[in-house]
Amino acid sequence: MQSDEDIIKGCIKRDRQAQKILYERYADIFLGVCNRYAANIAEAEDILQEGFVKVFFHLQEFSGAGSFFNWMRRIMINTAITYYHKNLKHRYYDEIEKMYDAPHAEVPDKSDFTREELLEVIQSLPPGYRMIFNLYAIEGYKHKEIAEMLEIDVNTSKSQYSRAKKMIRHKLENMSRIAIRDKEENEDGQ
Repeated sequence: MQSDEDIIKGCIKRDRQAQKILYERYADIFLGVCNRYAANIAEAEDILQEGFVKVFFHLQEFSGAGSFFNWMRRIMINTAITYYHKNLKHRYYDEIEKMYDAPHAEVPDKSDFTREELLEVIQSLPPGYRMIFNLYAIEGYKHKEIAEMLEIDVNTSKSQYSRAKKMIRHKLENMSRIAIRDKEENEDGQ
C-alpha cells in the first residue's frame, strides 16, 4: 500500500493512477462528510466531486505540516459552504416565524437512534440550519468563525443553531413517540 506522501507526489505530477488511488482511499469517508451538509446523496456526490477537483488542483499547496486528512476535510467543508451559497437562491425557505416553535416535552425513553435516523433528521433541517448545526456541533467551529464563513451575523449563527437543535429535538421526540406507540400496539396485539 502506497503512503499518502507517495500518492501526493504522484498527484502533483498529474499521475492519473495516483489520483485514482487518492480518490478511492478517501471518497467514502468524505462522502459522509459532504452528506451531512447536503439535502440528499446526489447533492453530496456533487459536493464530493467538486471538492476532489479542488484537492487535485491545490495539492501542491499542501505544506506537509499538519494532517493531510484534515487539510482535505477542510476543503470538503469549504466546498459544501460554497455549494450552499451558490444554490441559496434556488432553495425554498419557510419564514423563521413559521418554523416549529412550540414547547417541547421530555424526550421519551427511546434514545438509541441509529446513525441513519440521526442523519435523516439532520438532513431534513432547512439548509441554513443544517449548515450551521454541522459546522458548530459536528465540526467544532465557533459561532464567530461560522459567521465569517457564511457571511452572516454572529447572532444569526447562534439563533439558527438554537432553532436547529429545537427542530432536531422535536423530530426525535416524534420518532420516539411513534416507536413507543408501535411497540405498545405490537404488545397489545399479541
